[in-house]
Amino acid sequence: MLTQAIIGTYVLYPNICSCQTQLIYLLSVEQVRIDKWLWAARFAKTRSAATELVLAGHVKVGGERVKPARAVAPGETVEVRVGHVPRTVVVTALADRRGSATVAATLYEETPESREQRERIQLERRLARPLGSDLGARPTKQDRRRLDALRKRR
Repeated sequence: MLTQAIIGTYVLYPNICSCQTQLIYLLSVEQVRIDKWLWAARFAKTRSAATELVLAGHVKVGGERVKPARAVAPGETVEVRVGHVPRTVVVTALADRRGSATVAATLYEETPESREQRERIQLERRLARPLGSDLGARPTKQDRRRLDALRKRR
């Protein structure tokens, strides 16, 4: 089967295009482990972190909780929660090795509802200021001297 792969150490499977592609003959991989895919798609920094995400129940495929060895194929819906941000993505391509962020972004497509929810959560977090944020910056030495001078006058 004729597929495309990126020149170098990264081997990507169908549905991936790059400016540095070369046609080569590969055995087409139709499924990849979910933990490996999450790592390649940059949802986790390490493979072990991706495995922990899956084991903690933060990853669902087709609405069901899965194990790290569960195979994922193009077209499947994956729900991932990293931190406080839930994301629902559709797998568009597979990769078993980690590539650049631009290549990782082509491995999935986020649903419009998920994107809206993520942006809403980001806006809420930005508007909900932490305690003490209204106090401003830390006073400089000159500011402290002025405050001390005001306090001594009283």
